[in-house]
Amino acid sequence: MSDQATFSDRGFDLAALYKALFLAVVVVFVATPLVATVLGGFKSLGELRTNPFGLPQVWEWENYGGILWSKRYWQLLGNSLIISTMTVVLTLIAASMAAFVFAQIKFFGSAMLMSYITMGLLFPAATAILPLFIKVRDLGLLDSYFGVVLPQVAFALAMSILLLRRFFKDIPYELLEAARIDGCSYIEFFRYVTLPLSRPILATVGTIVFVNSWNSYLIPLIMLNSDDLYPWPLGIMVYQGEYSSEWHLILAFVTLTILPTIILFLFAQKHIVAGLTAGAVKG
Repeated sequence: MSDQATFSDRGFDLAALYKALFLAVVVVFVATPLVATVLGGFKSLGELRTNPFGLPQVWEWENYGGILWSKRYWQLLGNSLIISTMTVVLTLIAASMAAFVFAQIKFFGSAMLMSYITMGLLFPAATAILPLFIKVRDLGLLDSYFGVVLPQVAFALAMSILLLRRFFKDIPYELLEAARIDGCSYIEFFRYVTLPLSRPILATVGTIVFVNSWNSYLIPLIMLNSDDLYPWPLGIMVYQGEYSSEWHLILAFVTLTILPTIILFLFAQKHIVAGLTAGAVKG
């Protein structure tokens, strides 16, 4: 106790030190595989096997250059961008309207319906991949963007509605009543009041859905047959042979394809934090 008091008297916060050490450990665990992936892309296959975590002895810049100059890489990136953007747009449209209804409109069975939607968080896409394939096939959407987008939207709705509903409920109900007295409809209130006030949570949900869709592997693998429609996770198969894999090229490819999501997160970081912490502190 005396030592802690002495540290406090000198302006040294021991709790801050523990917090900094804990965050440093988290950073090491998160950054180590990312750094190893980036450096692995600069190595030859032989050096990668003998020196997986160290600096390259010879920097193989052509590993990255060959991927960047290939037409296939940009085609895969474009397909991923189209699929992820469509997934985000459709998810935000459907989830925001549903969340507004649950947050601002009282009707019989709303709690039961909300609980039913929440159950969607319990089931990953892998558990329903066969029924999904049959339904997409019956709709004639196999081997198309919508055959991938619609299942991804369906599995993203539960989480998106929960996050948006929590934010919408913090909008004062008296504001809706005043708008209704002035002749404003629910749709107009949603369009001109709720959505402009909800930019942080919309950015948060949009970023989470985009990253999940960008990294999705199973649904595109099942729903797509044409190489021209493959997103980037399926493009890794180009570097995998029957008996061996070009892991140095795979690491370079992964590094280049995760850059867009990292850049998106850096730009949307403030909005994500504001959206997730909104309503956490009241007073």
